[in-house]
Amino acid sequence: MKYFVTGAAGFIGSFVCKKLLEEGHSVVGFDSINDYYRVDLKQDRLSMLSSLPESQIEGRWTFHHARLEDQASLDEIFSRNAFDRVIHLAAQAGVRYSIENPGAYCDSNLRGFLNVLEACRNHRIPHLAFASSSSVYGMNRKAPFSEQDPVDHPVSLYAATKRANELMAHTYAHLYGLPVTGMRFFTVYGPMGRPDMAYFKFADAILKNQTIDVYNNGDLLRDFTYIDDVVKAVCLIADRPAPADKSFDAEHPRPDSSSAPYRIYNIGNSNPEKLETFIGLLEKSLGKTAQKNYLPMQAGDVYMTSADTTALLNDFGWAPSTPLETGLVRFARWYKEKQPWLQ
Repeated sequence: MKYFVTGAAGFIGSFVCKKLLEEGHSVVGFDSINDYYRVDLKQDRLSMLSSLPESQIEGRWTFHHARLEDQASLDEIFSRNAFDRVIHLAAQAGVRYSIENPGAYCDSNLRGFLNVLEACRNHRIPHLAFASSSSVYGMNRKAPFSEQDPVDHPVSLYAATKRANELMAHTYAHLYGLPVTGMRFFTVYGPMGRPDMAYFKFADAILKNQTIDVYNNGDLLRDFTYIDDVVKAVCLIADRPAPADKSFDAEHPRPDSSSAPYRIYNIGNSNPEKLETFIGLLEKSLGKTAQKNYLPMQAGDVYMTSADTTALLNDFGWAPSTPLETGLVRFARWYKEKQPWLQ
């Protein structure tokens, strides 16, 4: 099959492209390569793809450097390709940065997503799988978070834009019959990950003998999900177009399905860990003790993320399962090998 993957230079996007190419598919990648975090890491991910065996990429891998807001670029790419699937992973990421620069989120996450929806509609794409976020659960405290829970109380603009994406996608599924599936990612980590994520910052500070800021005095719960598990889930979901729910009850509507071809899935490890426990495992993996500065909760942050992955298991017979300690050992090994390059 032929895939269009946005965010191809990103953490999840690059590994999704790699997996698809290894499986023999054709992939057209798309990314703005913005400077929200270090560009050389994004270039390194692209180099990983271009250095795959020639038998895997010759005639099957193309990359476009452009912005989602540039609708003309998207239309040209879609006009020259007959895509079987679109995997939309590009977005302006980061909860805290959305407090500082809200405009970037409206441009990329709202206008950019609308352009992707329009391209999929105009070119009759068989299935659009797109990235949402566990952040949409906002002020929810019932655990674990289920796709059937209401998500009406976001605590950051980032979360609000991801929830808006889900609503926009449903509208296109309803109006135009476009099959769409939203994927709510829960704290993705692993080698070549995002430097703005806590585990990456912690590793950098620990190895440099610098103090790490530990918010809410370490009393935070996170459902850490290893990159390989996330990639597996994305590929499984993208391969199966969302069906209309024949049992959908408009008088008692479920948020995760519809009479339109629309689905929402959590992608998490279903085993939330305390931040303090996470730091301890990271220290063990790095072989070094952290110097900690305990602080209160940050604005825009949430106390807990915890994924109910029953729907993923029921529909695909699979759920993420990589233990946190295993994933952190793999991350730490990569980080220590790359540390001089990362400085």
